[in-house]
Amino acid sequence: MNDPIRVLVADDQMMVRQGFTVLLNAEPGIEVVGQAVDGADAVAQAAALSPDVILMDIRMPGTGGIEATRQLTAPADATVKVLILTTFDLDEYVYEALRAGASGFLLKDASAEELAEAVRVVARGEALLAPQLTKRVIAEFARLSPAPRAPLTDRLGGLSERETEVLTHIAQGLSNAEIAARLVVAEQTVKTYVSRILTKLSLRDRTQAAIHAYETGLIRPGGQ
Repeated sequence: MNDPIRVLVADDQMMVRQGFTVLLNAEPGIEVVGQAVDGADAVAQAAALSPDVILMDIRMPGTGGIEATRQLTAPADATVKVLILTTFDLDEYVYEALRAGASGFLLKDASAEELAEAVRVVARGEALLAPQLTKRVIAEFARLSPAPRAPLTDRLGGLSERETEVLTHIAQGLSNAEIAARLVVAEQTVKTYVSRILTKLSLRDRTQAAIHAYETGLIRPGGQ
């Protein structure tokens, strides 16, 4: 039997922390191991409890969700996944949180099923990128990035033509299975391409890869 996914809930509102804790503890294969009242507390408890996933409120007094995410994901051997919680689907801080190392974000009014699935997705090492909402946020805030100056081939870190194609599909929010169907290859082959892309570009996960695709100009907001 697989070990349960260990979750830490970080939010400055007690009712929110307790609510998420009750919802997640009711889900099979998920266990809430702690609650943190702000970002600094989340960093400290993460060191003590070694959670797999942290539900991180983006706006908290003192050390906020972005800075805490940056501290948690900065170490080269960091394994914890951060799932950002926000009230607004176009929160101005969401993009910065993703750049700081978050694996995705979730609205606080998400259903229990959506919450549990989000935790499982990021715990597997996948990015919470499939929902149209996340794609829209990444594309929207990519508009704020400065125009790249170097040639596109230089910015893509030596990716092959097929790897560049896979990166494009990742940025469009396609799953491995959807990419495999589109390229007419095995899903395991796509997983290999994704792994190579992350390694070559020194990126943590698919969300970081999608942001990179926008920031390098491979994908333009609103299209290719």
